[in-house]
Amino acid sequence: MDRLKQRLAVARRAWASLQALAGEPFSTVVRDASIQRFEYTFEAVWKAAQLVLRERYGVELASPKPVIRASMENGLLTEEQARTALAMTDHRNLTSHTYNEAVADAIFGALGTYRELMRVWLDQLERS
Repeated sequence: MDRLKQRLAVARRAWASLQALAGEPFSTVVRDASIQRFEYTFEAVWKAAQLVLRERYGVELASPKPVIRASMENGLLTEEQARTALAMTDHRNLTSHTYNEAVADAIFGALGTYRELMRVWLDQLERS
């Protein structure tokens, strides 16, 4: 399997692990596990997008926010999705502060939107 296919498969598996917790009843353990899975899913998806942009569009970028902007510019995300993805990046950067209940609850509250966005983004990456 080539590198891009592997990267996309890793991202899809990470997303599936995040999705698996979606129907669980709320508890702090489920919240914290969901946030942890969000962290590694976000990393896998933006890195898959980075490789798609490099290999299929000739765009070389090194961090999440430029990758998100380039994804929008190349039709992999809509403008609205890109805005949400940029907010998702900010939440990802806050995950080390989940000892703060308010931060943890805010991130957890946004996970439904982020899960759906990452699914759509992955679908677009796989089709491109």
